[in-house]
Amino acid sequence: MRKRQFLQTAAAALLATSALTSAHAQATPLKFQLDWRFEGPAALFVHPEQKGYFKEVGLDVNVEAASGAGAIQRVASGTHDLGFADLAALMEFHANNPDAPIKPVAIMVIYNTTPASVMALKKSGITKAADLTGKKLGAPIFDAGRRTFPIFAQANGVGEVQWTTMDPPLRETMLVRGDLDAVTGYTFTSLLNLEARGVKREDVVVLPYATHGVQLYGNVIIASPKLIAEKPEAVRAFLKAFAKGAKEGIANPEAAIASMKAKDGLVNVPQEVKRLKLTIETAIDSEGARKEGFGQLNPARLQLMAEQVAKAYATKRPIPVQAVWNGSFLPSAAELDVLPKR
Repeated sequence: MRKRQFLQTAAAALLATSALTSAHAQATPLKFQLDWRFEGPAALFVHPEQKGYFKEVGLDVNVEAASGAGAIQRVASGTHDLGFADLAALMEFHANNPDAPIKPVAIMVIYNTTPASVMALKKSGITKAADLTGKKLGAPIFDAGRRTFPIFAQANGVGEVQWTTMDPPLRETMLVRGDLDAVTGYTFTSLLNLEARGVKREDVVVLPYATHGVQLYGNVIIASPKLIAEKPEAVRAFLKAFAKGAKEGIANPEAAIASMKAKDGLVNVPQEVKRLKLTIETAIDSEGARKEGFGQLNPARLQLMAEQVAKAYATKRPIPVQAVWNGSFLPSAAELDVLPKR
């Protein structure tokens, strides 16, 4: 009797192990590239990875920090399946590379409003957008705020400005030193960088694009058209698992940053918790997101953005609006209900 029970138990364990191994072997591997390092916003992607939410839906997702080429270039080259990128930059890629064999597609909006802003020190005397006329501004050449500054300038009657280019680590340092009158950048990056350099938040003038007449969408999740065509269920599963993790991360930024710390031990937890909260406040939980729904967009607003970006970026061709967005893989309304209750 004991021998029979032992054999039955052993057989059950073997079947369970076999099923687990089979499930793991069948998991669809996906490579996902972030837009930057493992900092605050990245936790929204790392959290579902670390909690096993992607595995629960049959995916083996590897979330990678940006290194060298951006997410658009990585997905376009075929080395990555998905990524996190600025929608304006994606539009530019489509317009300037009509013959590219792989043109990434936006499948979910994460930053309903661009987090770009102009920042200056109060001692500069700059208090409003019009004060920027004739001033010296600085930002890396690829900075999203710098590239879309013409839209900000037109909306606020800003005249000619002088631009200084530098590497990202020098932007806030040059502002503090007085080499620049103002800088452009993502609020949750530059503001915290200024604080790290000894500047008090109350001594910084922040002019957010989103509250100064610029209705651009910010970062989106992008996917390879090859993945969309060949593994549509994997795309749908990815967004479903991401939404589950994002809801937890938005409700509890500390837990999301803890997940990121588990992946990258160099993460500065207090700093990145602060950054994630600022990201949620300035780019994710916006009035636009409340109106349009998290993850979604408004076609008329998308068309307007395409026209503005084409002009600001001086693209070779008009931006093919219908080609840059595919919202058919979005989770249900209940699953997209990730914003905190007000």
